Amino acid sequence: MVTFLIVMFVLLMLFLFKYIDDLIGKGFEWYVIVELMMYASATNVQMALPLSVLLSSIMTYGSLGENYELVAIKAAGISLKRAMYPMLVIIMILSVSAFVFSDYMLPIANLKYYNLLYDARQQKSANFLPEGVFSNSFTGYSIRVGKKDADGQTLHNVMIYSKNQTENNTDITLAREGKMYRTPNGQFLVFKLKDGIRYSETPGEVAYNIRERLTRYRFKTTEQKFDISGLKLHHTDESEFKSALQMMNLKQLNDNAKLSHRQIDSAVNVNYTLLTAYFKYYSIPVKKNPRIKILPSDGNEFSKADVHQQMSQLANAASEARSIQDLLKNRAQHLKDLQQNEQKARLEYQKKFTLSAACIALFLIGAPLGAIIRKGGLGLPVVVSVIFFLFYYIISTIGEKYVKDGDLSPIIGSWIAIVIITPIGLFLSYKAATDSVIFDMELYKRFFNKLFKRKKIVKAE
Repeated sequence: MVTFLIVMFVLLMLFLFKYIDDLIGKGFEWYVIVELMMYASATNVQMALPLSVLLSSIMTYGSLGENYELVAIKAAGISLKRAMYPMLVIIMILSVSAFVFSDYMLPIANLKYYNLLYDARQQKSANFLPEGVFSNSFTGYSIRVGKKDADGQTLHNVMIYSKNQTENNTDITLAREGKMYRTPNGQFLVFKLKDGIRYSETPGEVAYNIRERLTRYRFKTTEQKFDISGLKLHHTDESEFKSALQMMNLKQLNDNAKLSHRQIDSAVNVNYTLLTAYFKYYSIPVKKNPRIKILPSDGNEFSKADVHQQMSQLANAASEARSIQDLLKNRAQHLKDLQQNEQKARLEYQKKFTLSAACIALFLIGAPLGAIIRKGGLGLPVVVSVIFFLFYYIISTIGEKYVKDGDLSPIIGSWIAIVIITPIGLFLSYKAATDSVIFDMELYKRFFNKLFKRKKIVKAE
């Protein structure tokens, strides 16, 4: 639990560093930030859980080896494999829980997370009145504030342009000083201005041959309201995000993959149907296909025609070939998108199981590795666990990339990292059970010292 919380905290800090610009300065309530961080933590479980299992197993068995407790266990006639059985049972239970979380809880957490993150990133900045800049945050107004005091409410040299497109006029308000505050319901922003003047242009009276009328008002104090309801956090309907693969469980992913496969078959059949109308000229043998009806034609018809007829037939054939090419070019992209969607759906389907398998595989690496290096704490175990986890994560990422590009099967791409690291874990388990000194630095120092001494003796002779 401790290592899981540490890893989760690190990943949460990475999330904040990544999206800090989208969250700061937008006037969010504290509970909105907490809610977003909670959903982000839930989505990070699939990365934090395997890493925490690896780190905690190395720390635990490394501490046992450092304190000679593993020696005492072996002296009592209990093998290392037998001592690992209880923890292996715990890891099995944890893996089943991880699968249940991945299938039931993770899709909901992803839906909430991406929905709230999208709304937060679309939210306008709360600093809608920067100093010395005309701001168009309010519809129909352009406001410039010369200077703001440290309290953020006292304004100096305020200039407000009010544009009314229906009446085709512009009102200008100038004030030396003012204060701004929000109404209790947070719907309006109120400007209380002092020592100012307002210019208003209105249409004149046709009867008196006055085209425009300029009115000037001087005021000691006045108030003006601006609607800021649009600056509040608007929640997007979650149904718009439910079609994403990360928001689906096993059944939904399987149905989505089958639907994409049926759409691919339908698109292929449509392509064959569209092409049958263009098969008229055959200068080379055509492979028979039961979906294409080959029209009978005389093979010597082209050779019997004169030069002008041959040129005309070649031009017609080239024109129809270009038509086929243009037709297939547009449909090929659609077919490629369907194939990628099927690949991604089957990949997400397999990833529901790889989270549980990764916990078991990384435990088989961490426990014997800790028994071999015999170091506890957060020093060497952290370095070793990060190296092995990066190795696993890089292989897994490369496999997923090849699957999404259509170059690898979803089963192979999602399980290749597990298949590679599991033999490493079994090898380390064997070495730990036989009291291997594979990580004993003194052994390597003695080996290289003997090697260099031999070289010196050979040179001397």
